[in-house]
Formats: sequence, C-alpha cells, structure tokens
Amino acid sequence: MSHPEKEAVARGVEFITIDLESSGQRLDNFLLRRFSNVPKSRIYRAVRGGEVRINKGRVAAKYKLCEGDLLRIPPLKVQLEEPPKRVANHWLTLIEQSVIFEDDDLLVLNKPTGLAVHGGSGLNYGLIEVLRQLRPEARRLELVHRLDRDTSGCIMIAKKSSALRHLHAALRERKITKRYQALVYGKWPRNRRQVDAPLKKFALGSGERIVRVNEEGQGSVTEFSVLERFQNATLVEARPLTGRTHQIRVHASHIGHCLLGDDKYAHAEANTLAAQLNLGRLFLHAESLEFTAPSGQRIKVAAPLDDALRQVLDRCAGRA
Repeated sequence: MSHPEKEAVARGVEFITIDLESSGQRLDNFLLRRFSNVPKSRIYRAVRGGEVRINKGRVAAKYKLCEGDLLRIPPLKVQLEEPPKRVANHWLTLIEQSVIFEDDDLLVLNKPTGLAVHGGSGLNYGLIEVLRQLRPEARRLELVHRLDRDTSGCIMIAKKSSALRHLHAALRERKITKRYQALVYGKWPRNRRQVDAPLKKFALGSGERIVRVNEEGQGSVTEFSVLERFQNATLVEARPLTGRTHQIRVHASHIGHCLLGDDKYAHAEANTLAAQLNLGRLFLHAESLEFTAPSGQRIKVAAPLDDALRQVLDRCAGRA
C-alpha cells in the first residue's frame, strides 16, 4: 500500500495577480513559500525553462514582484501531505499566554524552553505550528529569527510578508538590539567585553552539526557584560551583533567560560556544576528586544526569567 505523503497530484495552469502584500518579494521565494509541497528543483526548473511567466514574459528567479503583475504558474505535481499533527493542549495554552506584544504586523512571544521553533527532524510540531493552529485566520505567519529549542525568551513572528521583509532588513542592518542572559562557568574576566571570532558549521561523523571558531568561518561578534558574580559562575548579558548559529554559546566556550547546561559545548567541570545546581537545561534566555516595528513605532519588550532559572540563581547565591 502506498503512503499518502508519497503520492502526488498535478495542478493545472494557474494565473495569479500579485497584490501589494506580495510585491517586493523575489519570484523564487514567493513560489517556494506558496508551493512548499512542490520540490524546489521543480520550481527552479519551471522558472529557468520559461514555464513560469510574468506578464507573458520570461523572467529570472531573482525578479522582484510588482503589484499588478500577472504570474503564470504551469501544471505542477504536488506532494499530498498528511493532516497536521494535533498540538498538545499544554503547548496551546502556554503559547497563548506567552504573547508579550502584538499588532497588525507581528507577534513577540516569550518562548518557553523545550519547544523547537518549527517541526521536523523527528518533531511533530514546533512554535510556528502551534501558532498556526491557534491563529488559523493568520495565513502568513513566519519566523523572523530563531531560538534553539532549549533557549527561552523573546522571539518575533511576522504576520505579513511585508513585515517579514522589513524585520529581515532591520536584522541585516543591525537595527534590532537583542539582549540575552546566560549563566557561564567560572569568573568572567572584567576586561572581556567583546568576543570577535569567525564561526563555521561542521558535520560530525554521527551526523550531528556543530559550530566552531574557524578562520574560514563567517565574521561573528558578541558583546558581553557582567550582571552578577557567584563563587563558581557568572551571570552575563550577551548582545550578539551578528546572528550566527550557536553564536553566544560558542563564543563563551571559546574563551573558557561555557554556558551551564550546554550539552554541546560545555566541559566536564561545567556539567558537574550544572548538576549540583539542579540545572536541567541550557541557561540561555533571550531577555529583551528593541526595534522599530513596520508601523514605525519604536518597540522595546522584555521577558523575565522563568521560575526554574531564577531558582538556579538563588542556589548560586546561597539564597536557597
């Protein structure tokens, strides 16, 4: 018996008039987002071969759509998808209570630890799938940036394509200020206020992906400041000026002060201390965001540490 997700059905020729909300996007990005269940190779082949047309003419994949453009899409075979996995009520309730800012363009949530930002790699669903189930009328919800599964705190979700483009541009131009709180092993040096070290991704033999400081990597800069000192650990504020995968974790580890609870980059002594503190997760929290919203409003939002992380700090300080 064949599996539904392996079957395919052909769509006929479609004509779409580009609206204001979709204008400004690259053609390939528009098609990939709209036809997520069509193989990427098929979409690019259709564009290169002239099957996809704008106003009856051939265009390149990087063509920027304009309001009023008439887009012709050829017959495509789409993979039939299984019905979305039902999200546990626990996550639905928690995420509904986690919204800390919302307007017509975007949402900012205090993401709980333990929830990936999207499904895949063995996960039935993540934050974006939870939100889409909570807000079925919001058809264009997209992640503006990412947080690791174990990282909690502020995360932005765009509700419109135009908002996504605005916020991505702000990220590229470093106009969004992100501040994190992290508990690191040992005594952070008083004169260490910045780590400037290029980062590169590697795949281990097991298939696990890891990030390391490497001269061939991408330029990466993180600013650090001390918030509170303890006997064997330091609570620091980390402000990433670039947005590389695992940037804060790898930069802290690079100078000998790995994050407590880090299952990828922490050494044995840090793991022992984390166990003594009864820390069962990565101590990294996206504490605040400051940016100009697509509406022009200047926004600053903050998310407090959860009770579990506060209790860890109390144990560090001998308050518990």
